[in-house]
Amino acid sequence: MEALDSLLHGFGVLLTFHNMLLMLVGICLGILVGVLPGLGGPNGVAILLPLTFTMDPTSAIVLLSCIYWGALFGGAITSILFNIPGEAWSVATTFDGYPMAQKGQAAEALTAAFTASFFGSIAAVMLITFLAPWIATFALRFGPPEFFAVYLLTFCSFVGLGKEARHKIVISLALGFLLAAVGMDTVSGELRMTFGSVEMLRGFDFLVAVIGLFGISEILLAMEEHLAFKGQEAKIRLSVVWRTWLTLPRYWVTLLRSSAIGCWLGVTPGGAIAASFMGYNLAKRFSRDGANFGKGKIEGVLAPETAAHAAGTSALLPMLALGIPGSGTAAVLLGGLMVWGLQPGPLLFVEQKDFVWGLIASMYLGNIAGLIIVLATVPLFASVLRVPFATIAPMIIVSCAIGAFAVQNAMFDIWLMLGFGVVGYLFKKTGIPLAPMTLALVLGDKAEDAFRQSMIGLDGGLGIFWSNKLVGTITTLALVMLFWPLIGKLIDLARGSGRHEPAGAAGSGSSRA
Repeated sequence: MEALDSLLHGFGVLLTFHNMLLMLVGICLGILVGVLPGLGGPNGVAILLPLTFTMDPTSAIVLLSCIYWGALFGGAITSILFNIPGEAWSVATTFDGYPMAQKGQAAEALTAAFTASFFGSIAAVMLITFLAPWIATFALRFGPPEFFAVYLLTFCSFVGLGKEARHKIVISLALGFLLAAVGMDTVSGELRMTFGSVEMLRGFDFLVAVIGLFGISEILLAMEEHLAFKGQEAKIRLSVVWRTWLTLPRYWVTLLRSSAIGCWLGVTPGGAIAASFMGYNLAKRFSRDGANFGKGKIEGVLAPETAAHAAGTSALLPMLALGIPGSGTAAVLLGGLMVWGLQPGPLLFVEQKDFVWGLIASMYLGNIAGLIIVLATVPLFASVLRVPFATIAPMIIVSCAIGAFAVQNAMFDIWLMLGFGVVGYLFKKTGIPLAPMTLALVLGDKAEDAFRQSMIGLDGGLGIFWSNKLVGTITTLALVMLFWPLIGKLIDLARGSGRHEPAGAAGSGSSRA
């Protein structure tokens, strides 16, 4: 009841003309930021952060957080229409969203993605509203072993639950781990695989790799197919939106499961990227039609979008309550709090009540406004499909190059983008999945750091990953996921023997008769 009273107080703080205008401006800017490949929520918030220095903290956080919500919505647009993730966590959305667009179902895919984003975000905001004290205490228990166990669970779920050939998944993961190791070792400070190149000191940026692997490779494939995308014409009507909404209740299990995964990985924090991949893989595994995932299933759009947005939103909880950013954007917002003279932590909820609950209220209204705005502009985005590919391809390439250059303001990143584009093209031609590689590329160095820090803490003993109930449960679950194909076969054999035994007994009884 106290939480509801505080939330109503937050709405009272938020519902002024000035703050509502900032909220709408932030959402529109965020959608634009999310659409542009390589820019993304963290960069967009960082670029606009200096504009808020003269604002009061509540207005500033409303503007920046709504840019974040808009970026969360906007990232799905280019993923579905052009197979180019506008945000890193939108990679998994391309797996079924883009095939739906190719089949002429762009409106259905976009509507499903936006609605799933809204559902995941609202689920996370409700979690923040009512469970903040308990979750803050829980997150304090996470050290390097727990972080590594979460990353291990993500990797193992990919190998164990993936429908592709196991050896191809392992090849993709291994290459991602190798590329993630390039640059400076964050534990020892030594240089690894830089080959004397100054540009290689910072390693491979994930956004540059994603733009090349998915964007440029798609351009190369389209060129091979004579500059044509097949089956992408779309006629958008309001009836399509309503019809899509009417189909969503049948996927309520997927929505709830993906929301739970996203909230878990956002608070722990595993991150929105890991949440999107895990949500997709689990939906694929437990769906009655899992074999058709990757061919244009609406459930394959709902699962990653719900999980990613639940994780992206819930990542703000440890930032506010503990001063521990759960994502890149949360880290930027944490810097903003410091500039505005605020100290994140439990006392923030007492000393800065207007600020905290105004932010939480903006999460509710910002997501509602964001959903309405993106749905209202679905015809605008879908109309891009009517432009001939030969006309739009140069614009996509230039947009990709600008996005890659903007990451570090380095020409070297554009060459890296082109190199990753060739790799992505070869992977697609040989049937090697790109998703495991991108996952390992972004989480590989974090997993390595967590593992090495854990080993230092126990002088190299693996027993630290079963040193308490929390880390032991996560590690054991990861191993179950890894060996799930073998476990599944053993279960099937046990069921098969159970069915044959009564039949055999009945047969012997009849022979005696």
